[in-house]
Amino acid sequence: MKCLQCQNPESKVLESRESRDGRTVRRRRECVSCGYRFTTFERSEEQPLYVIKRDGTRELFNREKLLKSMSIACQKRSVSSKSLDVISDWVESTCHSFEEREVTSYKIGELVLEALLKLDPVAYVRFASVYRAFSSPEDFVCELKMLTEKAQNKNNFKIDLEKEN
Repeated sequence: MKCLQCQNPESKVLESRESRDGRTVRRRRECVSCGYRFTTFERSEEQPLYVIKRDGTRELFNREKLLKSMSIACQKRSVSSKSLDVISDWVESTCHSFEEREVTSYKIGELVLEALLKLDPVAYVRFASVYRAFSSPEDFVCELKMLTEKAQNKNNFKIDLEKEN
């Protein structure tokens, strides 16, 4: 692994830690040349996951795109980037657990909404308004009614948004 400071290709691993789900390894490294310390993350390579979009086109699953869309929904909210990482990991691992190597954008959106409902109701409504393409105030009212009903059942959610990686 090249040093980020001096580009030396040799570094030594100071510490390794596996994530709770066992899919990622975090390694703390030190350059043998300049002593600069940095962190790397290793993920096992899996079969590619394709997203089937609404218009029928297919594209590779893009975790960064997912994170960006959630970040926009969470702007000016007290939502940590760590929580968004946990949601992204959960969505990605859930999609990889499906038999098919293709998942609809609809399913991904519903998974994100499920997680955002638990995390922050305002971010949930923001994401839903774009994802579901609200076009009138009535769309918001309808979603808020549904949100109120879901809020009563939110303790049944399956992932722990406070876990540490």
